[in-house]
Amino acid sequence: MCLILLVWRVHPEFPCVLAANRDEFHDRPAASADWWPDHAGILAGRDLTAGGTWLGVAASGRFAALTNYRELRVQRTDVPSRGNLVTEVLESGRSVAESLDHLRKVGSNYNAFNMIFSDGDRLGIFESVHGEGRELGPGIYGLSNHLLDTPWPKVRNAKSRLACALAELHDDTALMHLLRDDRQAPDADLPQTGISLEWERLLSSAFVRADSYGTRCSTVFRVDRAGRAFFDEWSWGRAGEELGRKSYQFDLRPTAA
Repeated sequence: MCLILLVWRVHPEFPCVLAANRDEFHDRPAASADWWPDHAGILAGRDLTAGGTWLGVAASGRFAALTNYRELRVQRTDVPSRGNLVTEVLESGRSVAESLDHLRKVGSNYNAFNMIFSDGDRLGIFESVHGEGRELGPGIYGLSNHLLDTPWPKVRNAKSRLACALAELHDDTALMHLLRDDRQAPDADLPQTGISLEWERLLSSAFVRADSYGTRCSTVFRVDRAGRAFFDEWSWGRAGEELGRKSYQFDLRPTAA
């Protein structure tokens, strides 16, 4: 997952709006979003290599989404998959504060990551590179492969366009135009993260197109003020062509206190 946008407790009709692109190698097998038969109440895509997910929601209104943190050091191969943390947060029943405490204890066991998540009532962010997290108030947030709201071009541009799309949340058209934006940033605006200039350019757009690596799916999750949830996911091919779409609607079923 390389771009997550979240509108939290800002819009009068839709208190929660999440829009995200998952970027990954095209050869890494994955299943499109569905209700998981072996984890009751979880709706998510699935990484078929490690078994976890990059983004998922629960029938209770919980959600979690994870990005890798871009860093130069060699990725450890003897650690568990970060995608398992998303499943754990969705199933745990913990409050945001309790999940933050748990992630502080276990975060160093994984390669570096960021996770933005909600227990249905509150919102949290955990950034493992610092081993810390916090609760977030109402706002519009953007997360890529650095810290929350780091003004990389794809985050800055997407947040600006998202603010303009808030008047059109009754369908997914405006959000999809935002997620499908494949315009690359000017070289002067690119971050310097240690990868080649060619890759900095490629990864600077919201929607990434390349033969070996690119945007594999886009997800829009909206919850209206009546507690009705709308989950839509599009799958994309190597050339950015649409391979399929999944759509789900359901009424949130908050868990008992």
